[in-house]
Amino acid sequence: MDLFSRQGDQLLRREAPLAIRMRPTTLEEFVGQEHILGPGKLLRRAIEGDKLSSVIFYGPPGTGKTALANIIAGATKSHFQSLNAVTSGVADIRRVMEDASDRLKMHEARTILFIDEVHRFNKTQQDALLPAVENGTVIFIGATTENPFFEISRPLLSRSRVFRFEPLDDEHISLILRRALEDKERGLGEYEAAVCDDAFSHLVRTANGDARSALNAIELAVLTTEVGEDGVRSITLEIAEESIQERALGYDKSGDAHYDIVSAFIKSMRGSDPDATVYWLARMIASGEKPEFIARRIVIHAAEDVGLANPHALLVAAAAAWAVTFVGWPEARLILAEAAIYVATAPKSNSCYLAIKNAEHDLETERTAEVPRHLRNASYKGAASLGHGKGYKYPHEFPGNYVFQQYLPHILAGKTYYQPSENGYERTIKERLALREKND
Repeated sequence: MDLFSRQGDQLLRREAPLAIRMRPTTLEEFVGQEHILGPGKLLRRAIEGDKLSSVIFYGPPGTGKTALANIIAGATKSHFQSLNAVTSGVADIRRVMEDASDRLKMHEARTILFIDEVHRFNKTQQDALLPAVENGTVIFIGATTENPFFEISRPLLSRSRVFRFEPLDDEHISLILRRALEDKERGLGEYEAAVCDDAFSHLVRTANGDARSALNAIELAVLTTEVGEDGVRSITLEIAEESIQERALGYDKSGDAHYDIVSAFIKSMRGSDPDATVYWLARMIASGEKPEFIARRIVIHAAEDVGLANPHALLVAAAAAWAVTFVGWPEARLILAEAAIYVATAPKSNSCYLAIKNAEHDLETERTAEVPRHLRNASYKGAASLGHGKGYKYPHEFPGNYVFQQYLPHILAGKTYYQPSENGYERTIKERLALREKND
């Protein structure tokens, strides 16, 4: 029975995708994530010393989260158990917890529980883990592509340390692909494949930091290429392009990458960088973002960060918001680009934003203020007997259509909310207000 089991495992390994077969088995084989796994780093010390506590591995696909969990499984003296959040439920979790408790009581053996795609667990499923994690019955390892600070329950998150996995760089992907091409036991070495430089570079670049994507592509390229007269499978650029046709942009409209890219887009406009603005705009468009969403962000930016330094920015942004719904894709991208570049290159001022924010602060902290009597509604019968409107000065009856009088409530007299900057049109506003203040 054991022999058949071993033979079955060997068959599964041979038939498994290349990305599975080439998973590293030791920390020395692991590629990338030096910021958390380099010599002397906390996570590496914990794994090598078999002193791991509950952790969450968070990062894009194909960056080594599951591979590292498998290395831990081979390195630890604890019992290693894995679940997949897609196929497991509360009953599976409770069964594992009970087994772990029995194992600890009877054999004084710890259990490490690895849960892949843990963000797919709902709150009830995550809460089922808590007692065993809290009392040390299990050491929890979760892997997720979604931001755990949004997707993982706060109690479970507070009992785990989060390690961020970064996309692999081109050197990492190159090393992984070369290993796969040379390895005759687990990789593609037995196929005698020769990949031209252009094809190799294309695979590396288009993988976009995802080792699994790169390995899947090179496997497809090698296995579908005929053997030449020289006994070699020659992988050309054309074959490489067919094998990895589309770059994974790493953009989920409901996920963490979505918010990061939108944030980069907004901050690039705020920072007056039209090139970065257009790049992040193109990323959102290529990833299927709705034009209405992008247009709303441009409108908000025009009011919040450009403001009265260039009042036309809001008009341009509002016109773009209407135009994209009228025109639709693909021409809408031109409208969005024009509006985004306009507000990115416009002079900036957040004076309007600060003015309303400070006014809102006083509303929350000051007692409710009465409207000055001379500003109150005097249009109804009996208002005059209450003193409403008495003493009000009509600005259009004075030179320059302006006359000084108190408009703020008495308890806020002299308060300044709007302070124009020296940028763009606001310099004119500032000069006008200064002149009026001088004449008052």
